[in-house]
Amino acid sequence: MKSVVIIPARYASTRLPRKLLLNKTGKPLIQHTYESASKATLPASIIIACDHEAIFSAVQQFGGSVRMTHPDASSGTDRIAEVASGHDFDDVDIIVNVQGDEPDIAGYAIDLAIQMLIDNPGAVMSTLATPIKNRQQLEDPACVKVVFDSQYRALYFSRSVIPHPRGGILETHFSQPPPLFYQHIGLYAYRRDFLLQLTRLPLSEMERTESLEQLRVLHHGFSILVGIVAEAKRGIDTPEDYHQFYQSATLGHHF
Repeated sequence: MKSVVIIPARYASTRLPRKLLLNKTGKPLIQHTYESASKATLPASIIIACDHEAIFSAVQQFGGSVRMTHPDASSGTDRIAEVASGHDFDDVDIIVNVQGDEPDIAGYAIDLAIQMLIDNPGAVMSTLATPIKNRQQLEDPACVKVVFDSQYRALYFSRSVIPHPRGGILETHFSQPPPLFYQHIGLYAYRRDFLLQLTRLPLSEMERTESLEQLRVLHHGFSILVGIVAEAKRGIDTPEDYHQFYQSATLGHHF
């Protein structure tokens, strides 16, 4: 079963301008993500889907595979679907969406998302989650939470605390197994035909309210499998994030 990683790479960024081209480490940030994704063993190839000539040129310079996409694509999903719709993808079964600003993405995490679809032929999409280990993280709206059933199918994603303990949040919720709260990790694997269908589905009110695209999938009756990993790798959203990444990279390890 052939799988391909596509990394959507958007030039504009509100909180950190041109972040994918930041190169204080000696490499542009997008190259770090590309190289980390290359550690996965299951994908046949990795392609960067960009919207700007500067990113296109940077990827070519480090020898990566890159495609130019429409600059007005409304989301990373639309960007990767544009690439995946080409006839050269007709023999590809699974598309993995890896965010361009995740330079420390783990290869095993990509492989897990793919393997779940290989092992579950009826599933159309998979993603990842990791236990939440403190109250501050749990109550942060930027930390998206997910709950799932006994078959690891997502029930809901939210920026709010889910599930919400009736008796209040206790410290034991973070220390005693099994974990109660899970952070959603924004890595997705799709069957190619479903990805192309997804971009044509109308938005749901839940998606608009929470600003979470994956709620469109649940609203329209499709299942999302959730794989569990021990920890989440931090993405780069702010100058502080990039500074920490740079410091870690210069010490020979990433955060």
